[in-house]
Amino acid sequence: MIFSHGSNMNTSFSNSAHSVTGSTLSGHLRLRCECRADGTPFVSEQQFRAPIHIGKGHLAGKSLLLNITNPTAGFFDGDQVESQITVGSDAHLVLSTPAASRVFRTRSGSPAVHQQSFHVEENGFLEWIPEPFIPHAGASYVQSTNIELHPQANLLFFEWLAPGRVAMGEIFAYKQLHWKLDLRVGGELIARERYTLQPDNHSLEALQARFPAAHYVSVYAAGSLTQNWPATELDALSSDDISLGHGALSDGVYVIRALCRDGMSARSLIENLRQLLYTHAELPTPSLGRVPS
Repeated sequence: MIFSHGSNMNTSFSNSAHSVTGSTLSGHLRLRCECRADGTPFVSEQQFRAPIHIGKGHLAGKSLLLNITNPTAGFFDGDQVESQITVGSDAHLVLSTPAASRVFRTRSGSPAVHQQSFHVEENGFLEWIPEPFIPHAGASYVQSTNIELHPQANLLFFEWLAPGRVAMGEIFAYKQLHWKLDLRVGGELIARERYTLQPDNHSLEALQARFPAAHYVSVYAAGSLTQNWPATELDALSSDDISLGHGALSDGVYVIRALCRDGMSARSLIENLRQLLYTHAELPTPSLGRVPS
């Protein structure tokens, strides 16, 4: 199944005629997680350069938990980052971010660009659970995500898009966000997302239809996390603060979409979704090592 969202699907991002002031960063992340003979996951390969940094990992049950951080203030126009993450056979990896990701006002008109790819091999398990992505007023950003799963791979993939710095009065005040995602299982395209969000056209209508400062939450689940899909319990999560839908894309791959009234309701929803999916899969929920909010 292929999803297309929003408008301006053919928007291109050429370099501005004006040069970017200050310094831009060209960073990368190369990460591979494998499994020892005793079942312990470990990092077999890692390489990174600012604005990406990997914190010290620790075991959370049978999973290896790693925090990916940006030691700079965030993304600026002209920054380019490429991430390549592989989970080997039988390895369990949980990737998180300890703080929100931010993209700042473009000074040149050019966007910051992040290209990320995730590859999960046979019986591998990947959970990606970042803190919210917060675009500042005037920001321009392009994100491209490719997910490649073995037919017997397992996935729990969260995305959380905030409307901006709400406390500063910046609600959908960014210049442009362009989001791309492809998910393949065994080489077959299962889901494709393409959307461009611009405050100066109708592309935000769906986001603002119910909540004026909506937070958007997206989840893809595959493998063991979908074998006992909690449809009734998921339906019950819709409320005055949350509008949620879900469904199957193919055998063993499901998607959840939600609009939340604010950041508190989005955080609560993600915590509930995570616990619900792990519990129904009869799997322990890996601790993220955070202080409860």
